Amino acid sequence: MSTTALLSFTLVALLTVITPGLETLLVLRTALLVNRRAAMGVVVGSTLGCLVWAVAGLVGLTALLTASQLAYDLVRVLGAAYLVYLGTKALWNARKPVDLDEPAPVPSARAAVRVGLLTNLLNPKPGVFYLSLLPQFLPAAAPSWGVLLVAIHLGIGLLWFPVLIALAARARTFLLRRRLLLDRLTASVLIALGLKLAAETR
Repeated sequence: MSTTALLSFTLVALLTVITPGLETLLVLRTALLVNRRAAMGVVVGSTLGCLVWAVAGLVGLTALLTASQLAYDLVRVLGAAYLVYLGTKALWNARKPVDLDEPAPVPSARAAVRVGLLTNLLNPKPGVFYLSLLPQFLPAAAPSWGVLLVAIHLGIGLLWFPVLIALAARARTFLLRRRLLLDRLTASVLIALGLKLAAETR
């Protein structure tokens, strides 16, 4: 594999990671409304979800998402339903005024990991990403390079999101004074993303 191809993939992977999306929203929401530990749990879960999609992509399983409209729609609808569930649950929890001097309930590390994991597993886009992007950078004679490319993509995320969480922590004190508004706003965005995903067609 050429150095140019490796650097090109790294740049593309960096752009996909730092571009704001669903994963960024969930990480920031958790960092701002809960704490760093829970936010890192979401990152770990999301990374595990990406790893599952990456392995599936390397062995060709995610080809089902492009070959079968039914498989794609099934994952898409399940993902949309999960996002709407997360948003609705957050709105329900934010229906009452809160004591701003009292810290938000801290979910267990397992719960935070589960949110990140399920959000990525129930989103067909990572699978399509690995299926459509990796082959463009892999030499036909050395498909095993895919492991390195996946490691680069996941590694960038594991470096970027802690930085993002640290930046969010600096703004947390100010934003916590507006916790109720922030909670309802981000919950509404989750629901909107879920409905958007449900309405999408390829």
